[in-house]
Amino acid sequence: METVRIRVEGMSCGHCEAAVREALESLPGVERVVEVSASNDQATVEGRPDPAMVAQRLEEIGFSGMVTDD
Repeated sequence: METVRIRVEGMSCGHCEAAVREALESLPGVERVVEVSASNDQATVEGRPDPAMVAQRLEEIGFSGMVTDD
């Protein structure tokens, strides 16, 4: 299973983490959300989500984000 890291800007609390987790879980290609961390501005998922869909979905819920290579 491929692991994908997503840089998420704008998270500040556990509620933000939960909202991002729920949004990512709803995306095609995401098999499992491994971690969402406001302190690291990052989410980690297993699967192969479309980077454009990730960015769009995060923007829809008030955050900015992008799939990273690191």
